[in-house]
Amino acid sequence: MPPREWAEQPPSYGERWAALRNLPAFMRLVWQANPGLTVLMVALRLARAVMPVTMLWVGKLIIDEVIRLIALDTTPGELAAWWQSGLLGYLSLLVAAELGLALVSDLLGRGVNYTNSLMQERLVISLSIRVMDHAATLDLEDFEDAAFQDKLDRARRITVGNIPLLNQVMGLLQDLVTVASFAAGLLIFNPWLVVLLLIALVPAFLGEIHFNALTYAMNYRRTAERREMDYLRMVGASADSAKEVKIFALNDFLRDRFADLSQRFFAENRGILRRQLLWMALLTAFGTLSYYGAYLWIIGATLTAVLSIGDLTFLSGSFLRLRGLLEGVLTGFSGMASQALRLDDLFDFFNEQPEIASPATALPVPEPIRQGFVFEDVGFRYPNAERWAVRHLSFTLHAGETLALVGENGAGKTTLVKLLARLYDPDEGRILMDGRDLRDYDLDQLRAAMGVIFQDFVRYSMSASDNVAVGRIGARGDQARIEDAAHQSGADQVIAKLPAGYEQMVGKRFAHGVDLSGGEWQKLAIARAYMRDAQVLILDEPTAALDARAEFEVFQRFKELSEGKTAVLISHRFSSVRMADRILVLADGRVEAQGTHAELLAQPGRYRDLFELQAAGYR
Repeated sequence: MPPREWAEQPPSYGERWAALRNLPAFMRLVWQANPGLTVLMVALRLARAVMPVTMLWVGKLIIDEVIRLIALDTTPGELAAWWQSGLLGYLSLLVAAELGLALVSDLLGRGVNYTNSLMQERLVISLSIRVMDHAATLDLEDFEDAAFQDKLDRARRITVGNIPLLNQVMGLLQDLVTVASFAAGLLIFNPWLVVLLLIALVPAFLGEIHFNALTYAMNYRRTAERREMDYLRMVGASADSAKEVKIFALNDFLRDRFADLSQRFFAENRGILRRQLLWMALLTAFGTLSYYGAYLWIIGATLTAVLSIGDLTFLSGSFLRLRGLLEGVLTGFSGMASQALRLDDLFDFFNEQPEIASPATALPVPEPIRQGFVFEDVGFRYPNAERWAVRHLSFTLHAGETLALVGENGAGKTTLVKLLARLYDPDEGRILMDGRDLRDYDLDQLRAAMGVIFQDFVRYSMSASDNVAVGRIGARGDQARIEDAAHQSGADQVIAKLPAGYEQMVGKRFAHGVDLSGGEWQKLAIARAYMRDAQVLILDEPTAALDARAEFEVFQRFKELSEGKTAVLISHRFSSVRMADRILVLADGRVEAQGTHAELLAQPGRYRDLFELQAAGYR
């Protein structure tokens, strides 16, 4: 597979700084995650921010007081005599204050770490729920689009593990308050010290911004490759694919493909890091020279008695701390801009809006559905596809009727079902229910009225009970209903063999899980349709993994339970579809013929040809 070429360019300086517009929205998300914890986190950060300058100032006062006492004309010779003289009262107070500040500072540090850890967890939980909730509102076609998958992947990665931006914003707030307090002290002695610091650090700051943006641009461009790497890791070491990987000896192919992708990722990252190492070393050296120039001025001013020894200690300590703090603040701004760029990914995802939604004045879905459904010249084409999946599709599905759909692969059977359940809307024509366009009805009520089991149903790594309950998750606590649905589909016989019955974890993803055969999984899936107890029952190839006896039993139950309901059945097996009231033969996305099994066999055409072809296989 040839390497991909990427056209995207790294974000400009303006785009990097413009990304900071995301910070207010991000802080709203933090506040919404836990308001009380947010207030406590900010309060502890602010209290801790003023501790360094306060402790350094008290240290300066201690040194000045010690030097003053030593310079007295008469001084006691022993410590006990000093204490008895009463000269140590002020010094003792200063030392006690410094000790108290040290204890409080340590306590504040632990409090900050505690609140940060809790806030990170709350924020990750809150954002993960938001991503899941928003994803649930989007259209099915979004999830079938590769560009959307990349966007979703970038948004999802932000919610995995810690979110660096939270600590960056809080740490920057704390450092800014600390810088302001130190800068105020320096300004009293010599304003040029602060100016010199800023001049020394700005080049390093711009360098950090530049290389952070390059790293972000690389990660953004390679989102698709990173998803492919994740996929290769999963396929190469997964219970679902282990059999074929071994049988077809795919390990070397998968490993080499993963190694190729990761090597290209590594090579680009290494190139950025090498350039960053060179340039940042030069820029940091420039800052170090500027710092020592200011430090020489402080020493000279002390030697000429402009500053006291305590002033020397305070200024040199302040300058040293300020240099580190300002470097951290400027780097923090750079890192924050980089992380804010990543927030674009999250908010871009949140800004995605579904095209399929309930109208403002949605109609309630009738109970029961009295007339049924009418497809009027319906056409639909999947996004970015040239071929129409269905077109000029017209037919009626009467209320209470069981309709079977027959046709070769690609004839449009599953697409028709997706349109009926309003997972898609037609590009042409319309679908009516009881004389009104499907788009006029409340979307949630419409889907609640549908019980659909697709051939590619999900095998949930949950208990057997929950695998049935997902058909009507609001009734998860109704065990009698779950067991009745399992009985109707024949899944009760599968569950009876499990060690823990309905509470048994199924699937091999988690410990103590019991895997099932394809047919056993399919019976659980069919039970979901019965659990739903919907007005419209739709089964898309529901018996593909079942043996002949199990298939016969499923359709016998289906025939009984669909009595009085509107039902749609898709199957390639003519032994199954013959029980339908009416059969539609689809070809090239439109209705080619319709009638009962006997009527369709009586006339030449695709149905009779397919039936005889299948029947010949049993002779």
